[in-house]
Amino acid sequence: MPASEHRIVVVGGGISGLACAWRLAQLGLPVLLLEQEARPGGVIRTVRQDGALFEAGPQSFLLTAPLYGLLREIGLEQDLLRANPRAPRYVYLGGKLNRVPMAPPGMVFTSLLSAGTKWRLVTEPFRTSTPPETDESISDFIRRKFGTDLLDHLVAPMVSGVYAGDPERLSLRSAFPALHEWEKQHGSVLRGMIKSLSGKKKKARAPAGAKGLVTLREGNASLPARLTESLGDAVSAGTRAVAVRRGPEGGAAFELDCETKGGRETLSAAAVVVAAPAGVAARLLAPLVPAAAELGRIAYAPVAVVAGAYATEHLRRPLSGFGFLVPRSERLRILGTVWNSSLFPGRAPEEQTSLTSFVGGMTDPSAGSLPDEALFQTVESELRRILGVFGTPRSRFAQRWAQAIPQYNLGHAELVRKVCAALERVPGLVLAGSYLDGPAVGACVAAANRAAEQAAAVVRGEK
Repeated sequence: MPASEHRIVVVGGGISGLACAWRLAQLGLPVLLLEQEARPGGVIRTVRQDGALFEAGPQSFLLTAPLYGLLREIGLEQDLLRANPRAPRYVYLGGKLNRVPMAPPGMVFTSLLSAGTKWRLVTEPFRTSTPPETDESISDFIRRKFGTDLLDHLVAPMVSGVYAGDPERLSLRSAFPALHEWEKQHGSVLRGMIKSLSGKKKKARAPAGAKGLVTLREGNASLPARLTESLGDAVSAGTRAVAVRRGPEGGAAFELDCETKGGRETLSAAAVVVAAPAGVAARLLAPLVPAAAELGRIAYAPVAVVAGAYATEHLRRPLSGFGFLVPRSERLRILGTVWNSSLFPGRAPEEQTSLTSFVGGMTDPSAGSLPDEALFQTVESELRRILGVFGTPRSRFAQRWAQAIPQYNLGHAELVRKVCAALERVPGLVLAGSYLDGPAVGACVAAANRAAEQAAAVVRGEK
C-alpha cells in the first residue's frame, strides 16, 4: 500500500489545524495539512507598520496547560510576555470609565449595579434555583438570577468582548457551561464556583507559568509561523479541499479532491481531520455524513479590528489597565478597546501609545463594511469622546473579518453533539475548530490535541 494511504490529511491551517498537524507529527504519523490561503494562521495575524506592532486578530492569549505545552515544544516559551493579572478593566457607562470589579466582593461597592442587584448577588448563595430543562440564553439566565442592570452594564459588554455576540441568542450552557453546571449541581452559581475552586486547589497543579494573559514578543503570528516552519513540507498552502469521499475498496479509507494553482489533484488519506470553519466542514462532510450539514447553521460574527499608535502626549492621561468595553445602551459603535501599550512592551515606538478597537459583531453587523476612512473616523471620534485622545494616530491599521468568531447560539451544544455522534459511525472523519469547545486559542489547541489522538487511534487500528 502506498505511503500516502497511511497519512492523515488535516484540512484548514488556522491554529486548530496547525496544532493538530503538529501533534500528529509528534505521534510519529505522516500528516499533510491543506490551507487554501497563502499564509497559514487563520485570524492570528501580526502587522508591523511605522515601528508599531498591531495584532489583526487575538490581542493576547489566556495561557492554558495545553497551549503552554505547545509553546514549550516549539521553542517559544522564552518569547512569552505576561500581562499584569491585576491590570484593571473598565466599562464606559454614563459618559465615564467605570472600573469593573474583578471578584465577587467588589460587586457590592461598584457604581455599575443597583442596590437591588447587589442584594440578589449577596444572597444568591443562600437561595436555591433550578435551571430550565430547555436551552437558556445568557440574557434570560442573568435576568432570572440577578437582574437587568448586571446584564446591561457588565455581562452583555463582556459577551461582546469574548464572542462579539448577542446575549439574547447565545446559549449559556454552550458559551459558559460552568455557570449552567454550577446551578444545576449546587442550586447556586456562587456555591458551585466556590466548590469548583476548592476542588481545583486539591488537584495537581498545572506546570509553573502555565497561566495568565500573554502575548509573544514578536507578535502572536509567531505561533502559527513557528508551527508552519516546524511542519515544513507537511504544509501545503494555497491548496483548497473541494470534496471528500470514501476511497476505493482495498485502498485508502478516503480520497480528497483539491485545487491548487497548478490545477486539480486527488489525495489519498487514512483519516481526515477537518479543522476549517463550520460552513466548510458542512460542505466537505455532508455528502458522507448527512448530519454534518447542520454545521452550516453555525453563524460567525463579523468584526473589524481598528488599531492606531497615538502620540502619548495626545492622551488626556496615561493609560494603565487592560482597556474598556462599551454597553450597547451607550449607542457607540466601538465594542471595546484594548490598551496594548499598557499591557505589553514593544507594541509602539517610544513616546507613542497603541490602542486596538473592535467594531461590528452580531449586534452591529454592518459596521465592518464601512469604507476604511469612515471606519477610522468612527473609531477615532469615539476614542476622543471616551479617552480624550486628540490628534490623529501616527500610524493606523484596519482588518475586517467576515467570519471572526463562531456563535454558540441556542441549540449549539445539541447540534454539535448530534454531528459528532454521526461522525463516530464513520471512523477516520474527525472535527477540530473554534466552534467545538470555545473560540479561545487555548481551547482550540486542546480540541486539536484530542482530534489528533482520535485520528491516530483510527490509523493505528485502535478504534
